[in-house]
Amino acid sequence: MNIKLIVSSSILVLMSSLAIAAHHEAAENPNEAVAVNWLKAQATGKQETIAYVKANLAEDGQVFGDRYVGFGFIWNPNVEGKMIIDRVIAGSPASKVLKSGDDFVEVNGIKVSAETMGQLSFRGKPGEPVKAIIVRDGKKIDISVARGIISNTSGKTELMSDLEMGDADDWGVELKVNEVLSKANVVYVWTTINSVDTQVNLPFEQHVVTRFVFNDDGQVEAIGNISEDRFVLEQTGYTISR
Repeated sequence: MNIKLIVSSSILVLMSSLAIAAHHEAAENPNEAVAVNWLKAQATGKQETIAYVKANLAEDGQVFGDRYVGFGFIWNPNVEGKMIIDRVIAGSPASKVLKSGDDFVEVNGIKVSAETMGQLSFRGKPGEPVKAIIVRDGKKIDISVARGIISNTSGKTELMSDLEMGDADDWGVELKVNEVLSKANVVYVWTTINSVDTQVNLPFEQHVVTRFVFNDDGQVEAIGNISEDRFVLEQTGYTISR
């Protein structure tokens, strides 16, 4: 009798059993369905997204946005040709200078208009000062803000406000769910998104991995993702240069 063969076979059977058990545990994890349906609602439309987030994001939930180099503010995209600040990110360079309601009229010598929105130099090398002119309470004010690294984290109130400002006509995307993995209260979802950049009318595709953390009540307490931002820029004709 080949003892080594028996032992090896037993180990293989045990490993297969554990793999099957893990698969069933993941398949039975209700958090996976919540995570996938969250992304499907987000891909479908504005009202679907708002309703799903409102119902499934914990009151103390946190949304971790992409890090970037810039000022650190959220502006209202619904006022055409203007850049009016809706919210300033706490701890950002902007928080020392700007307030909600400030209206940018010029950035580094470029007048703010519908045609120049993509030319304003808020992004770039950290530490570099950017000069701008804003209107506050009807008065023009000269400001200078040094760009910094922004960690854009939002709570539920801020996220709901940002969603309400979104353009319902420019919302939906084609979404494909490639893989879902979970362990305990953490769920990862790998998706492929296909959409069109409306500014240049060019299609793009990107892979996104979204990480959900759930509390004991089955609500999302933290969410963040990693996506192919540079790949999107290259598909839509943009370049990155110094």
